[in-house]
Amino acid sequence: MGKERIGIMGGTFDPIHQGHIRMAQCALEDAELDRVLMLPSGNPPHKTGITPALDRYRMVYAACAGMKELEPSRIEIDREGVIFTVDTLSILKEKYPKAELYYIIGADTLMELRNWRAWEKVLTMCRFLVCPRSWHYTREELHAERRRLKELGAHIHMVDMDVIDVSSTGLRQALTAGEAAPLLPVQVQEYAASAGLYGHAPRIPQGPWWLDKLFTELTQKRFSHTLAVAHKARELALRHHLDADKAEIAGLLHDCAKCMPLKDMQSLCRGHRLTADETILESGALMHSIAGAFRAETEYGVSDPEVIEAILCHTTGRPGMSRLAMAVALADSIEPTRAPYPLLEEVRTLADISLEKALLLSMEGTTRYVRKKGYYVHPATQSTIDWLKTLPETQA
Repeated sequence: MGKERIGIMGGTFDPIHQGHIRMAQCALEDAELDRVLMLPSGNPPHKTGITPALDRYRMVYAACAGMKELEPSRIEIDREGVIFTVDTLSILKEKYPKAELYYIIGADTLMELRNWRAWEKVLTMCRFLVCPRSWHYTREELHAERRRLKELGAHIHMVDMDVIDVSSTGLRQALTAGEAAPLLPVQVQEYAASAGLYGHAPRIPQGPWWLDKLFTELTQKRFSHTLAVAHKARELALRHHLDADKAEIAGLLHDCAKCMPLKDMQSLCRGHRLTADETILESGALMHSIAGAFRAETEYGVSDPEVIEAILCHTTGRPGMSRLAMAVALADSIEPTRAPYPLLEEVRTLADISLEKALLLSMEGTTRYVRKKGYYVHPATQSTIDWLKTLPETQA
């Protein structure tokens, strides 16, 4: 069995963007790596005034959730003092003594490599995967520097990919100005807004401590999904002239109980008499909405009944549910990071036009799938479908 091939992609990631992710994915494929460690820098020697390391790590953590080969690493942010690449590589070589390490850099960084601390030693510790970038050097200068470094013992491979021209500085400026930043993953956009980064107060006053709690209690995939749902719920609310803040709050907290152990969730629901439905009490997939609504009120301090309702019925729905609750339920099923499933694109398109029609199509499709698999469909779901069919909006 050959050595594990581990890619290393370091950077401030302030914030992580699609260019970073594309570089990591292309290097992964081109060099046939087993995985890529994504290393937000803790205290880089060449930069000042950067976003706190924990926030940058969490944005990387959320952005990489759907890509199992991209692995967020805290190696640099958990260290004190100024961080140099040679130190990081020493730690990684000790941690992975049998692995081959491949450092992923942009072409602009290649031209600056001989300015790194102990660069001669760095050349012996890893191989370099160089991704094309827009830079101020000519192609001839790049190739000349590559030759020089190879003569000094460097192992350098040029990754075959399109030139990436994304500026973190430009994206930060866009966020500060309140402008669109489509090259940022939606989870990153939501985290930045909720945490109050890049010159803004938190869009939701309780956002920073809610994010602390959610990050601690949810899995990586669930944390990422939560941010994407909050983003989509706000978007749908604005589209349909609903209260965007309420939608976003419900989106952030809709799965706050999702990762509780089943026994703990059952104890919570039975102890507080939240439901007597044994079918729900045996299903974490159904029960987490009831437990989540209770926790949102008692642990997160949410008192708005419309927000609580949206959390409460985002799984099965219920006849008479508000349009805000519809927006949150739809956001849960169509958020941008959702894996493809039948009718997904149709529901996404319809959601911009009619919440009622989109929710009906989504619930009917889910019900057909569940029954086809031989699983149980809760009566509340069918009751909601029947109710939606009576609405004028779905009959137009």
